[in-house]
Amino acid sequence: MSTVTISKKEYNDLVEKRVKYEHLRKIIEEDVLSVVPIKDIKKIVKEFDKTKLYNKNFLKSLEKGLKRSDYFGK
Repeated sequence: MSTVTISKKEYNDLVEKRVKYEHLRKIIEEDVLSVVPIKDIKKIVKEFDKTKLYNKNFLKSLEKGLKRSDYFGK
């Protein structure tokens, strides 16, 4: 085994980055792999519309895409 010497600042930076990485990894695993709780397409589009961040064309496209999805299938 080899020994590597680094400064205290470098060590603290590495520890901080590791903690942030682990925190993000945990969030991603929990959120990305979770199931969408709502299957009502109209309700989803309505919630997007309420934010006033998306134009009508986007909302129509979103609704069309959700209707194609197997997850939201009939």
